Amino acid sequence: NLEGRVSLTTNFLELSEISFPLKNIKEIEKIFILACGSSYYTALVGKYIFEELTGIPVEVDYSSEFRYRKILLGKKDLTILISQSGETADTIAALRACREAGSYILALTNVRGSTISREADSVMYIKAGPEIGVATTKAFIGQLMSLYILSLYFAQVRQTINYTEIKKIIFELMKLPQMVEIILLKEPEIIKLSEEFYNFRNFLYLGRGINYPIALEGALKLKEISYIHAEGYPAGEMKHGPIALLDKIFPTVAIVPKDKVYT
Repeated sequence: NLEGRVSLTTNFLELSEISFPLKNIKEIEKIFILACGSSYYTALVGKYIFEELTGIPVEVDYSSEFRYRKILLGKKDLTILISQSGETADTIAALRACREAGSYILALTNVRGSTISREADSVMYIKAGPEIGVATTKAFIGQLMSLYILSLYFAQVRQTINYTEIKKIIFELMKLPQMVEIILLKEPEIIKLSEEFYNFRNFLYLGRGINYPIALEGALKLKEISYIHAEGYPAGEMKHGPIALLDKIFPTVAIVPKDKVYT
């Protein structure tokens, strides 16, 4: 995903594939990110990343809902559409509505020649290879990587973070393949946990901040793959209702990396 997008000599990002003028990037007032399914959860992560790195306000919506709203897009607003296949019907409809409203449209997709890639003003390809599984996995990670790269590029152009910070984040992104390998080596532990919990019929996934969308994605994956009911919830909101459902047969999966909200 970083190949051809990061200069090996300077560690600066070079996104020549995006035709959005640098002047326009500097003038963006708001970003709208539209998607469906797992792509919507990557969009929620993207909101955190863009706002943190660029200072640009971001609104995220389901394509299937946005297309029926009164569309209020300004001339200096950017619309980002995310679709693994590039053929998601609701996202295509949202794209056309945004174009009619006069918004510049940037697509993140995995499939060259898809409808969304053809109709968008610019395309950033996820480069995840063919997604064989119904429950998108590698494309999900590819979308997150693409959003990180795009937000870093915008931050670089707008000069909202310095060179040292950009270099540090790129270095961390380069570690991702090794991190995936470490997780895959934990297969025996994962199998053991699966055997312990497979009879439970309800799960609660909790996350805070940027990990809340990951909790939503985890719950969706459990539903899609295992046919087990699961809910994703913001950790701080669990006490406002969902806690009433919890008992000895309702396990909780908590996503708690040692980040800035860890206590």
